[in-house]
Amino acid sequence: MQIADNAVVAIDYTLRNDEGEVLDSSEGAQPLVYLHGAGNIIPGLEQALVGKQAGDELKASIEPEDAYGEYSVELVATLNRSMFEGVDELQVGMQFHASAPDGGMQVVTIRDLDGDQVTVDGNHPLAGQRLNFEVKVVGVRAASDEEVAHGHVHGEGGHHH
Repeated sequence: MQIADNAVVAIDYTLRNDEGEVLDSSEGAQPLVYLHGAGNIIPGLEQALVGKQAGDELKASIEPEDAYGEYSVELVATLNRSMFEGVDELQVGMQFHASAPDGGMQVVTIRDLDGDQVTVDGNHPLAGQRLNFEVKVVGVRAASDEEVAHGHVHGEGGHHH
């Protein structure tokens, strides 16, 4: 079966930045299992996998606009420590949920601490980067009606209700 919308796909992958540093990998773990066409993985990788089948291997370089977007300085803000009431000790790298400009929720990461000034960054950690994937398609099957309706994989490697 070829990868197309509403297929459940299992992949082994290694993700590197342009410097060759491994950013993420399924090596030594279970394959990543996702519902193709449901926005479960970045658009550029999803597009590169269309038409592939179990056993296929590929390399794909995904530009920022087809991954986590360009880095946006508008998503960086400096706040007063008082905005984090109830948190005893703030540290660089801590993440919090915050209101996004569109009214939804977004994750922000503390990037810098300077006295009572806390710099937070709402960009995805991989925003602005070209992502280089090495992928092996481990399995492809048709999704169940329930998986399609819910927009994600159920059972092994997927979501459990």
